[in-house]
Amino acid sequence: MTGGEVGTGEAIVFWVSGTLAVIGALGMVISRKAVHSALFIALTMVNLAILYVANSAPFLGMVQIIVYTGAVMMLFLFVLMVVGVDSSDSLIETIKGQRVAGLLLGIGFSILLIAGIGNGLMETSSVGLNAANSAQGGNVEGLAALMFGPYLIAFEVTAALLITAAMGAMILTHRERWMPKRTQRELSQDRFASGEHPGQLPPPGVYARHNAVDTPALLPDGSTSDLSIPEPLRAREDVRDVDHADIEEVRQLSGGSSSTEGEDR
Repeated sequence: MTGGEVGTGEAIVFWVSGTLAVIGALGMVISRKAVHSALFIALTMVNLAILYVANSAPFLGMVQIIVYTGAVMMLFLFVLMVVGVDSSDSLIETIKGQRVAGLLLGIGFSILLIAGIGNGLMETSSVGLNAANSAQGGNVEGLAALMFGPYLIAFEVTAALLITAAMGAMILTHRERWMPKRTQRELSQDRFASGEHPGQLPPPGVYARHNAVDTPALLPDGSTSDLSIPEPLRAREDVRDVDHADIEEVRQLSGGSSSTEGEDR
């Protein structure tokens, strides 16, 4: 992008990606579920990457997609879906004063962001990134010359802060075990004492002619057990009907008995 007129395609990309990025940021803050917030953050990051590429910063755009969206956020989302996070967990303040500190840091960041945007809008001598990229032979070369040149100390301090933040996240999410872990014997005793089904439920598809999950298991008396059907299928009433003629035919073939003998059983 140069300091001249903005093209039609560039304007369309800016308004579409910018709008989606803002929607993702608002959704991340407003959403009540951590998984939804993570998905909204991914939406924001993808659109920011598009804006980076459109503004002649392809290295930042690829890093945004590969590192942050593809690795960090997907790992975060995977952990949330596997471990599970209740919405009430966010209400527990493990360190006193962290909400006040977070509010002050948010206000300070907002002031810096507004100042940076205002300075960029008031600057009239901007020539875009083409001149900066061509000075070192390319976008990647230019970033390397800055990071490992005049901004080396700032780059190392930022890396140290990221490591500190990771360690702080581990400390905040650590939970002490207040009671000893229950043994297998205790769990078995509680399962039988509860009065519910103590053993393993009949698996789905235990039926000679069908092995689908929507086929109920066949009990010894010839009846079927709905406990063998997964609960989502039972809720939708998506359970396959049992063909008793197939049961009788299989009984005859396996036992060598006639249909009359099979009915007597």
